[in-house]
Amino acid sequence: MPLTDTAIRAAKPSQKPYKLTDGGGLFLLVNPTGSRLWRFKYRIEGREKLLAIGAYPELSLAKARERRDDARRTLAGGGDPSALKHEARKRAEAAIRDTFRAVAEEHLAKLEREGLAEITLAKRRWLLDFALPKLGDRNVAQITAADVLAVLRAVEASGRHETARRLRSVVGAVFRYAIATARADNDPTFALRDALIVPKVAHRAAITSPVQLGKLLRALDDYGGQPATKAALQLMAILFQRPGELRAAEWAEFDLEKAIWLTLPPSFIQF
Repeated sequence: MPLTDTAIRAAKPSQKPYKLTDGGGLFLLVNPTGSRLWRFKYRIEGREKLLAIGAYPELSLAKARERRDDARRTLAGGGDPSALKHEARKRAEAAIRDTFRAVAEEHLAKLEREGLAEITLAKRRWLLDFALPKLGDRNVAQITAADVLAVLRAVEASGRHETARRLRSVVGAVFRYAIATARADNDPTFALRDALIVPKVAHRAAITSPVQLGKLLRALDDYGGQPATKAALQLMAILFQRPGELRAAEWAEFDLEKAIWLTLPPSFIQF
């Protein structure tokens, strides 16, 4: 006898699970916890299988019957409803895993594990925030150069030309990671190398006056930022080393007792 909504609502939990049969392989499983779950029982290639359809009352009796009928049509066509559901779930998971946002977060997590400085990671996240509203939920493999250019043009329109150029680089790194993890075939930012406005570099005059140099050194003494930044600025003011040498310096290069910094191994130094 087919089920009715009245009969389903009247069904009370028991100490053991029990079934309320509707017909055509459809039944409602009533669990001791009170949950009521739709199941479709069928046979394929001589084996009995169960297909989870949904839970009552989220899935009504009428909707459960529709899904049962869909499953029966799949069987009539030679398909397996459970296999089709599994494939659909895999596609849905892949759709989430393969979005630009997901790939970007995965890439940042990799850089963090590799020891990239937190301040650098924060800068990358800040840059990606310009792209995520437009690109975040898109499949990374379906994003075109035109899509990325629209994001970069919006940043340029605000006058942030250098930010747009750096954003192109960061977005490109995400696409290259997507290629390496088999989720994209190309990096659309490669075609945009010459599409952005080149920022004008503002050269600043060197300080040649002893008075002005004194002001600079006193300003560095009063600097209230990070101690490492203060030390770096003070070293640059008296040693004139390249910024890259300072950023990459290691403790092994310093002899604090002799106040010596050797940026090359001693064998390279000629006295």
